[in-house]
Amino acid sequence: MANKTVTKENEKFTMDTVINKMKETAKEVNTVALDTTQDLVNEVIVRGEQWQNVTSKAIEGGMKLMTNQQEIVFDALESVKGQLMHGRKRLKNLFSKN
Repeated sequence: MANKTVTKENEKFTMDTVINKMKETAKEVNTVALDTTQDLVNEVIVRGEQWQNVTSKAIEGGMKLMTNQQEIVFDALESVKGQLMHGRKRLKNLFSKN
């Protein structure tokens, strides 16, 4: 096996260079975090508006359905009332013989 030698140029680290590098890295991290947060907030707003529209349509549809169901119930009650009024004499005769 052949051995390879790697030559490295050692960079001298001083306190000032380390602090400056940390500041630059912190600025980059903050910029990325700020951009990501702004994108997230914008997306939440867009999705919230979409869900608000869906919910609004669902409520409108539910109100229409409720109105139709109420009409059906009242029509059924009127029909039962009419049948009872029409057959009142027969019912009276049936229950009076007990």
